[in-house]
Amino acid sequence: MADATNSMTTGGATLWVAIAVVLAIIVIVAFWRMFQKAGRPGWAAIIPVYNTYTLIKVAGRPGWWLLLYFIPVVNLIIHVVVCIGVAKAFGRSTVFGVVGLWLFSVIGYMMLGFGSDQYQGARPQIG
Repeated sequence: MADATNSMTTGGATLWVAIAVVLAIIVIVAFWRMFQKAGRPGWAAIIPVYNTYTLIKVAGRPGWWLLLYFIPVVNLIIHVVVCIGVAKAFGRSTVFGVVGLWLFSVIGYMMLGFGSDQYQGARPQIG
């Protein structure tokens, strides 16, 4: 009985890992395309931490904001702001930044990477 339960648990875990890997590959490809549209190297999507730095630059924020991603709670706020900046840089709304890129990021980044959205450049920041 224990073997059957352990086998089912392992099978379930394997399924979740497979789903996570597929989603990760989709996000990497979407980031790659989006970075290319923004005039950045697409390969930046596969380098941990550098991909976040590149996303910050696409959003038109200073590179030192990468350090803010290492501060708990602050990183959540900063990521929302960066998502809004990326949305605006592609001519999308603040709502798309929050809902599409922050809340449903896989779908939102696929829309930017594979859709007809064009990079319009980061908007000048006030302050």
